[in-house]
Amino acid sequence: MISMDTLIVQIMNQAQKLVDADRASLFLVDTKTNQLYARIFDVSIEQTEDGEFSQATKEIRDKARFPIGKGIAGHVAQTGETLNVADAYKDDRFNPAIDEETGYTTKSILCMPICIRGSVIGVLQMINKKSGEETFTTEDEESFKTFAVYCGLALHHAKLYDKIRRSEQKYKVALEVLSYHNAAAMDEIEEVINEGIPKIEDHEDISTQIFTYYATGLDDMAKVRKALFMFVDLFGVERFEYETLVRFFITVKKNYRAVAYHNWAHGFHVANSIYSILKASPGIFRPLECLAMFIGALCHDLDHRGFNNKFMIDIGSPLAAIYSTSTMEHHHFNMTINILQQEHHNIFARLNPEEYKQVLGNMKHCILATDLALFFPNKARLTNIVKEDSFSWDVPDHRLLAQALCLTGSDLNSSTKPWEIQFRTSKIVYAEFHEQGDVEKQLGWKPIPLFDRDNYAEVASMQVGFIMGICLPCYDLITKCLPSMTPMMEGCKRNLENWKELKAEREKEKEKEKEKSS
Repeated sequence: MISMDTLIVQIMNQAQKLVDADRASLFLVDTKTNQLYARIFDVSIEQTEDGEFSQATKEIRDKARFPIGKGIAGHVAQTGETLNVADAYKDDRFNPAIDEETGYTTKSILCMPICIRGSVIGVLQMINKKSGEETFTTEDEESFKTFAVYCGLALHHAKLYDKIRRSEQKYKVALEVLSYHNAAAMDEIEEVINEGIPKIEDHEDISTQIFTYYATGLDDMAKVRKALFMFVDLFGVERFEYETLVRFFITVKKNYRAVAYHNWAHGFHVANSIYSILKASPGIFRPLECLAMFIGALCHDLDHRGFNNKFMIDIGSPLAAIYSTSTMEHHHFNMTINILQQEHHNIFARLNPEEYKQVLGNMKHCILATDLALFFPNKARLTNIVKEDSFSWDVPDHRLLAQALCLTGSDLNSSTKPWEIQFRTSKIVYAEFHEQGDVEKQLGWKPIPLFDRDNYAEVASMQVGFIMGICLPCYDLITKCLPSMTPMMEGCKRNLENWKELKAEREKEKEKEKEKSS
């Protein structure tokens, strides 16, 4: 089946031939950012040997993103007017940045908006008239309008096709999830409800061990009871139906898969870290933010399969077809929504519509923040803010960045725990990594050292790199905004020293092995 991009390129190539243009580009409007981005860019009129039409590399296409109103194409998108520019470099609206990137020289431009139902959805641009006086004529403009209509229709159908394709993939994912998961057992629900609302005197272990608690030796239902206590301790039950809370928490437990690390125990411990942060930082976060952070933490790895985002993309998972970025994190959030939508599971039912919307938005932000790919840009932004000494809890964006790093830090909480727990947990983490590595080997791929069980002897070196590259920078930065998280940073530093000692011992072992073999 012909792809929509291929069809659009063919339409544009016919338009190029009609107006005798050397290059052509298609920019689409991103309504969320108010920018134009290149879907088809710098298509040449000449075909390659295999009959394809060449265009700029993906790297250059990705850089071709700019605000509406900037450049010739930006002006057309903003005004909806066609522009016929005889000499680009004499036009103040022309943006020469792309020429500088590609090495191509733009002379004449014919640029026209693509409209659907009266709204500009994109811009078509023809570059450098090849014949005559090398400027586009009024006849060219009229001919180009016809192709702009065809291109608009093609884009409209592309969006419809994409919606259908995404719906099909969501259906596949839903069937897969339903075939795996079971509903919360009624006997478990009734047992917990009959015990009554949890009391602090029954959970002093978790309420007193702020930042150091770890649920060693507890079964999954015991963790449900501890999670319910943390929720009640933080939020009370005045605005929540306790029976609904019990159903929700048990169903969340059920919807974590039995993988080595990213299971219910991990979700519980991340929620416990958020509990510790909120208990140690009274009044910093607003009630609805606290609610979103805690439930987001509890649900942040729902239905994790034990494989990372890259693997899901590489194997062509239906999830990767639905969510091209932060694949699993989007799925974890979607699973949370699915549980909330089940009968007698909506723990937020007593919130008003505005509060409900805010909690879901914040919760999605928090769950997506556990994707380490987003940690680096979040860290860079917050670092600049802190360097400029401009961080303020009164700025909404600053609050969101702080929440994001709190979730990242909580997700990495095992690196901050007492050494015995950190060492034991690291084995579980690598067990899951190695399971993915084994599958990759079966597929004929070469796993990275972190996922290769044959490289486990170097675990200390890998842990030193991970803690120094990710964990400590996270805690060092967030403690500048939230000093109450200092115990997590200090615990992480102690563990780093232990890993460094093990690394040094391993280096000595390798030296001895080298001496024996020589």
